Amino acid sequence: SRDAHFLTEHAAALSGKLGFLLDATLGMISIEQNAIIKILSIAAAVFLPPTLIASIYGMNFAAMPELNSPWGYPLSVGLMVGSVLLTLWFFKSRGWL
Repeated sequence: SRDAHFLTEHAAALSGKLGFLLDATLGMISIEQNAIIKILSIAAAVFLPPTLIASIYGMNFAAMPELNSPWGYPLSVGLMVGSVLLTLWFFKSRGWL
């Protein structure tokens, strides 16, 4: 009877330790997943402005004066690169990168 009581208490203690280890492991996995999601979110935010600029220039409208300008292409590429750099600078200044 005393042995059975001791084994029951020991099993309960081991169960508590196992639950703690499981929670700790799940917490570590959650932290790693949060870091990955943070990187993916930053990448999406960085490439959103250039995608918008490219989609505007990809529209088939005849009345787009910048299409006939010799500076239209360099200006659009400059806007895309500038928007990427500005977004990266913003994230770095906030400490998110």
